[in-house]
Amino acid sequence: MYPTDQRRESARVRCSLMGFDLNRHWANPSPWAHPTLHGVKQLIIEMYNNPKINLEFYIDIHAHSTMMNGFMYGNIFEDEERFQRQAVLPKLLCQNAEDFSYSSTSFNRDAVKAGTGRRFLGGLLNDTSYCYTLEVSFYSYIVAGTTTAVPYTEEAYMKLGRNVARTFLDYYRLNSLVERPLAPTPKTRKEKEPLFKGTTPQGQGTGHVGSKLEKRSQTHPKDQSLPTQ
Repeated sequence: MYPTDQRRESARVRCSLMGFDLNRHWANPSPWAHPTLHGVKQLIIEMYNNPKINLEFYIDIHAHSTMMNGFMYGNIFEDEERFQRQAVLPKLLCQNAEDFSYSSTSFNRDAVKAGTGRRFLGGLLNDTSYCYTLEVSFYSYIVAGTTTAVPYTEEAYMKLGRNVARTFLDYYRLNSLVERPLAPTPKTRKEKEPLFKGTTPQGQGTGHVGSKLEKRSQTHPKDQSLPTQ
């Protein structure tokens, strides 16, 4: 498949049968024009409102028709500590995956991206949740320190997926969450420890429970036109 064909296929996949770009309608998806997007959004909101679930990561996966390698888009936050924490996952992924480029990863709040899942959910979820777009080239990647383009294969894409899973394991090991003994009963939000210990005093909005309740008091969970950042 040639690059021009890839771009046409990319546009076709991202659009609904009505011709809408599905990744621009997260703020107010129509249940009849884009029912899948509407259903996924409802599911995420239900998970967010469930006190037994911590929704810590959202990753939207896309194929890129012009750039090489895998890379991420993230959000920009006024809270410098939250912004720095957001960079941890892509940095770890860059260490685990030779085809992932942290130098191509960027964090933005471009107005044209306001309706994307990354931007919309980044404004909806609490300050311990991180939303990304994972972009992966349609055709090739370049290993750091070389100039040779390596064509992507089905196995290479699967390997990147395994490296993403391995990165989550490293992420939670880094925060001493994997090695903790299992409790005899299901944990609630109040029982869970902060993701990063000893960095922020209590009361600055990093706790799961407090920040979520504060967010809910500002935005009704059933409102389908929630504001974006």
